[in-house]
Amino acid sequence: MAEGIAYELARQRYRPGTAPPLRGDALPVPELLRRYHPDHGPNARTPLAVGANRGEPCQPELARLLQANALIDDVDIAGAAMLTTEVLVVGGGGAGCAAALAAAAEGAQVMLATKLRLGDSNTVMAEGGIQAAIGEDDSPQRHFEDTLRAGHFCADPALVAQMVMDGPDVIRWLIRLGMQFDQEGDGRSGHADLLRKKPGGASAARILSYRDYTGLEMMRVLREAVELEPRIELANRSPVVELLSDERGRCAGAVIYQLEGRRFVLVRARAVILATGGAGRLHLNRFPTSNHYGATADGLVLAYRLGARLRELDSFQYHPTGIAHPAHLAGGLISEAARSAGATLINGLGERFIDELAPRDVVASAILRECEEGRGIRRDGQLGVFLDTPSLEAAQPGILAERLVTLSHLAHRCGQDPALEPFLVYPTLHYQNGGIAIDGDGASSVAGLYGAGEASGGLHGRNRLMGNALLDILSMGRRAGTAAALAARAAGGPIVGRAGIGHVHAWQRELTLAGLPLHTQAPQLFPGYANFDLHAQRGAAA
Repeated sequence: MAEGIAYELARQRYRPGTAPPLRGDALPVPELLRRYHPDHGPNARTPLAVGANRGEPCQPELARLLQANALIDDVDIAGAAMLTTEVLVVGGGGAGCAAALAAAAEGAQVMLATKLRLGDSNTVMAEGGIQAAIGEDDSPQRHFEDTLRAGHFCADPALVAQMVMDGPDVIRWLIRLGMQFDQEGDGRSGHADLLRKKPGGASAARILSYRDYTGLEMMRVLREAVELEPRIELANRSPVVELLSDERGRCAGAVIYQLEGRRFVLVRARAVILATGGAGRLHLNRFPTSNHYGATADGLVLAYRLGARLRELDSFQYHPTGIAHPAHLAGGLISEAARSAGATLINGLGERFIDELAPRDVVASAILRECEEGRGIRRDGQLGVFLDTPSLEAAQPGILAERLVTLSHLAHRCGQDPALEPFLVYPTLHYQNGGIAIDGDGASSVAGLYGAGEASGGLHGRNRLMGNALLDILSMGRRAGTAAALAARAAGGPIVGRAGIGHVHAWQRELTLAGLPLHTQAPQLFPGYANFDLHAQRGAAA
């Protein structure tokens, strides 16, 4: 990494309001990604040695967890209390809530277990908006084509088609739940249209938002709906540490660990939906992250050990505009809404170097290129480029206070006025492009196990469009919840048969035969700097 240009010199070269021309040495996209994106390079991938994806490439730090031993053995759960439910949903973000609500609407008894509290998730941190083709100048076909193109044509076309067709109904459902959206028009005609914005990589304006905290508003109505639904039993502060399997290898429930009571509880279920989110808090490739505290790839680890196939395990999204300075806020997200509104990226020479509304992997790689080649800006040991918010405010007075509220709050935490001083930004680990391989109902390759949201794969290929994450979690969450409830109803009668962690013993044999260590354990549950030790916790409680 080059040293970069001193901040003071970069500020002298920066001219707000002058709109510098785009530098004309852009690399072809494949070459730009190959040379600068973190998913590429000599140490970006390693083949998996065990499991359903044996021999396929995986990000090395994630591979270590996927090929780890379980956190528990039979002795840990001997005598543990047992609960039963028809559908167990793991994860309290948008996908988990949508799945739980859909399952309950089908008449199923649902338990929703979440590691932290209901709503503590990446959903609340999604600022920019949700995509849905509702405009007269737009169509699901265009949305479909944009999504496939942005994902480098690696997504599952059937899943993408399903998602984009769900878009308008998802918006109607959210409005019925009470969610607010930004509107345009003066209302004199008796109605106002939903405000639509154009995201990077899209061919039409189809982002619907509520200011720049759309996910927070969405999570508000989802959380309220879950808490008011009598068929949903909520288990806060209860991470899942292992799945249960029956004698046929089906998923038969899960083992949860109650953080407050410091005890294991076995939950028998006819169907389990993993909606555990992403992997940002693993800080892959040593990047800062925009993700919430619990995003440690738990669902991938648990599903893989049970035998589920995964996909795109070497593909992650690095959002272009994470905070670079001050260091204690590194990785905090500045929404794409700022670039969508017109904010530009400026290097230490005062140059504009990329179309800010290109797909995210392209913009992030372009920023990394500037930093690698010495045109980045260095301030107090932190490297990045400028996001030109002063010029945005000058061109559209009031936009920072009225439409980019979260950005203004973040600027206050950074100790700066975004109308006068540009942000220093650098890519931040933002999204897990792949995950559990699912079908159109969210079903995995293991009977009884479903996936939804960021824990699942197939909808985004190798790069995700802004706004498709919030659509994904609701489209797939609702479908998985409905399918799981219908499967539970079809099974009928009381839950019978044995369930345990026999698959863990088979997994340990597979690890041993592959020469892999048994002392590495996963899921990690919390980031390394949390200093959380499950067995030490239990020992202290005893």
